[in-house]
Amino acid sequence: MPELTQFALYFAAAFLLAITPGPGIFYVAARTLSGGRAEGIASSFGTGLGGMVHVLAGSLGVSAIVLASAELFTALKLVGAYYLVWLGFRTFQAARREAKTMLEGGMPVPAAGAARAFREGVLVDALNPKTAAFFLAFIPQFVNLSGGHVALQFMILGFISVTLNTLADVVVALAASRIRQGATGRSGMIRRLREVSGGAMIALGIGLAVAKRPAL
Repeated sequence: MPELTQFALYFAAAFLLAITPGPGIFYVAARTLSGGRAEGIASSFGTGLGGMVHVLAGSLGVSAIVLASAELFTALKLVGAYYLVWLGFRTFQAARREAKTMLEGGMPVPAAGAARAFREGVLVDALNPKTAAFFLAFIPQFVNLSGGHVALQFMILGFISVTLNTLADVVVALAASRIRQGATGRSGMIRRLREVSGGAMIALGIGLAVAKRPAL
């Protein structure tokens, strides 16, 4: 493991990166505004597990292979982008359908549910090659090469980073849920929140689609 001073620097840097607004935080916020606190928290843990997929792949050298291949990187990012756009479009359409149903005197469309939000969170992060690039660029700077067990060090440091990211996402989900609760009883406001959330997911997907492969 890194020396204590180096580990403290890593923890501080990982913490600052975790609380810095980024695609993961925006996705969790959008999911919470769309489906409520349970879905937001489930999404947080889902993206956390998706992040651990990249940590494991990075420790085994798989991520380096993907990032070194323009074809593999492009294929993965396009699949991830399509998935995000599809989720956003589905969220937007669901908001419109629910508004129409309510106007016709029907019952509200049921939420997607925490289990589904968790699964989708896993896929959203696992299909994002930019996450793999981040871990491969960030973690090796703090690995103690002379200490041996490099893969294990990578996994431990990655787990710490993912944990901090997940905790930050949970805080964002709780904050976003308060905004949603403030709109309780105002169906028009809820619909607009869900539409904005869908639009945000679509924007994240487009951003991923145009992302360039990082130089190694």
